Amino acid sequence: MALSLLALPAKAERRALRPNIVFILADDLGYGDAQCYNADSKVPTPNIDALAKQGMRFTDAHTPSSVCTPTRYAFLAGRYTWRTRLKSGVLWGWDKPLLEDDRTTLPEMLRGTHAQYATAAIGKWHLGWVWMGQDGKPIQGRIPRNQASKAAEMVDFTKPVGGGPTEHGFDSYFGDDVPNFPPYTFIENDRLQVIPSEMKPNTMFGDPGPMSPGWDLQVVQPTITAKVIEYIMSREQRGEPFFLYMPLNIPHTPIVPDKPYLGKSQAGRYGDFVAQVDGIVGRVMQALEEAKLSENTIVVFTSDNGSPARDGHAKPDAQGRVKGATHHSVTKNHGHVPNAPWRGLKADIWEAGHRVPHIVRWPGVVQAGKVNDELICLVDWYATLADIHGVKLADDQAEDSFSFFNLLNGGTVPNRKSLIHHSGNGTFAIRRGDWKLIEANLGSGGFSKPSRIKPKADGPQGQLYNLADDPKETNNLWLDQPDKVKELLDELNAIRNAGRSR
Repeated sequence: MALSLLALPAKAERRALRPNIVFILADDLGYGDAQCYNADSKVPTPNIDALAKQGMRFTDAHTPSSVCTPTRYAFLAGRYTWRTRLKSGVLWGWDKPLLEDDRTTLPEMLRGTHAQYATAAIGKWHLGWVWMGQDGKPIQGRIPRNQASKAAEMVDFTKPVGGGPTEHGFDSYFGDDVPNFPPYTFIENDRLQVIPSEMKPNTMFGDPGPMSPGWDLQVVQPTITAKVIEYIMSREQRGEPFFLYMPLNIPHTPIVPDKPYLGKSQAGRYGDFVAQVDGIVGRVMQALEEAKLSENTIVVFTSDNGSPARDGHAKPDAQGRVKGATHHSVTKNHGHVPNAPWRGLKADIWEAGHRVPHIVRWPGVVQAGKVNDELICLVDWYATLADIHGVKLADDQAEDSFSFFNLLNGGTVPNRKSLIHHSGNGTFAIRRGDWKLIEANLGSGGFSKPSRIKPKADGPQGQLYNLADDPKETNNLWLDQPDKVKELLDELNAIRNAGRSR
């Protein structure tokens, strides 16, 4: 019988539940891709829709950044990534780890609770590694992206890779790090499964660099998915709970949907790739059911940022490329609007960059079919899971994370009052209530460097929107609301300078 936390208010009683946790993080999935978020979606998403009917669907959920690496760091650290050395953009191939050695991560917190969670990461890491050189020393600094042969000559791929998931709280790891960065091979725990002894051909999508023989972009995600199912089935009848962090590679480029999903959508190959995401959700739920784990497992489905895809009709080639496009801005599709109804794209400071689908299923605790409009962020999962387990966080732990356990458990008063947004090029914004202030008035943020052109002295120096009246962020109220501008700028600066917001 499923237990209800409505009848279990005490922390000691909460701990007795010891729920398993499966966190599915899609890569570049837009707010409007799933039909439960967008009735006009041209992609069939029956499994994601079913998850929403069985759990709570958040409509004002955000990523801490509108690009990849910062979201992953913030989720695992409970801390805004712009407080680290990474002030904009993402980590590139061969970059050193971003997670600090002395920081207690989310899986480390779960492993250290009374429950002694088993922890696993299966999928995309993108938080850096320590690669060993042929001289037996760690490679310091960045290997230039355009010097692939240098990496092949410098790195000793037979040595363990440091700084990865197993050094930051995960008992095990399997994945390919980043699908479009070398080395093109699978990593298991801290070892490469196959030595990348060839160079990636120019006809294959992605940065140049070493590749394992026969590497096939189309089978990467299916291989990772199979490992996820294998892990879930292995947990049947085990006494200890588990935390499975499942960062997908898709629908990020390269757009290479598996054959069973070709033609499944009315939105071209991108839509077919989103349909594959939905299929993976279905397989995970089926595995949990077969392993008799479904009733005491928290399942979370969300995305690391918005989609880079626009609506249109240009078709990508076999490698998922559109002529003239980069891996940050590809994928024209067929009238489908992945980020509907918000303004912008992945990497933007506008809503489409960081407002994402966010569904939580927890039978007996989270009310089925509930829609929640409160403001939350992926960085908040750290404090939320600590709250569920009665763990008191230290002052130097999860400094920007606010528990929303009470919202999951039927409450209506959020702990989070404001939220800092961050774009691909490092533009800041702050959200409080219906108000959103963007600390720039030149474009959306994106990946491009900030413009050198300064706003006119008598013009707005930034952007201010009331999202209740203007959800598409078209009516800039900066000059009309000077008191609100000052109030939000003061709060933004205070949070930045304090080193914490919790």
